[in-house]
Amino acid sequence: MRILVVEDEKKVASFIQRGLEGEGFSVDVAYDGESGVEMGSQSSFDLILMDVMLPKMDGLQAIKALREKGVESPVLCLTAKDTVEDIVAGLDSGSDDYLTKPFA
Repeated sequence: MRILVVEDEKKVASFIQRGLEGEGFSVDVAYDGESGVEMGSQSSFDLILMDVMLPKMDGLQAIKALREKGVESPVLCLTAKDTVEDIVAGLDSGSDDYLTKPFA
């Protein structure tokens, strides 16, 4: 299974990458929304983990851009934002689910 992690905090991205690779997944990492859209639309991924607060293009805009480009990979928002409004915005952007980080 190939997973794209889009996370601007390098330590968090590395932590997620190591954990997933330790479970046998192949992981690519993008550090901003624009790179995430580029990578996500140019390669096939089984799952995209998308932070919401990203530089250059926020995660919700990135998800919308991926969907407009025809990317059908499941996208999970992974963020510290956990209000009902944030969750609804994430799902409305085209994400498949919304997960709150257990750390901030």
